[in-house]
Amino acid sequence: MAKRTASKVPPPSRELRSLAGAVLDRLTSRYREVNTALDYDDAWQLLVATVLSAQTTDANVNSVVPALFERYPNPEDLAAADPEEVEKIIYSTGYYRAKTRNIISLAQDLDRRFDGQVPRDLDALITLPGVGRKTASVVLAEVWGDPAIAVDTHVKRVSNRLGLTRSSDPKKIEFELKALYPQQEWAGISMRMIQFGRDVCNARTPRCWDCPLGDLCRYEDKTERPD
Repeated sequence: MAKRTASKVPPPSRELRSLAGAVLDRLTSRYREVNTALDYDDAWQLLVATVLSAQTTDANVNSVVPALFERYPNPEDLAAADPEEVEKIIYSTGYYRAKTRNIISLAQDLDRRFDGQVPRDLDALITLPGVGRKTASVVLAEVWGDPAIAVDTHVKRVSNRLGLTRSSDPKKIEFELKALYPQQEWAGISMRMIQFGRDVCNARTPRCWDCPLGDLCRYEDKTERPD
């Protein structure tokens, strides 16, 4: 039997679709409007900011990007940057040497291959240095409202605990979630799950006693209200 690829997941059951619909209805009711916490003015800035957000907080990224984009306002400028100068600006985001290499290489690729424009295409985006499916999906969904689901640690944790998916591989989770929801709803799923993961369903001590999805949740190790 041929090995099933991540993009070819089995059709979800009617029960699972019903659960998925109820989850999204409640998340949408809780978070009517929700967007990334990263500060940006355009696709270029969000792309770089999202690359910088790896292994750090959005607030930390927001504290350095004003200086970064003032010094290097477009891909052409960053493509020609002195790496040591970039490292000094983004130092507090952590892994600053690797991130510097990535965003300079990313800028060079954008300038050379895409005339300095961020491509509105996932397959093209993931060819850029430091850009994976999560980063590409964030840009597509946030900037253009295109159908995309970004799977980060929050989306993985929330979707696993709720029983929407049992997978650990982000790419497979992405496709399993896409199979559960109509395409027109994809763009709003990630940020709602991310915010819910921060507010309620956090990693160490989820607020199960105060969870609006408690009656739907299949997470077995629920926490009780602290004394």
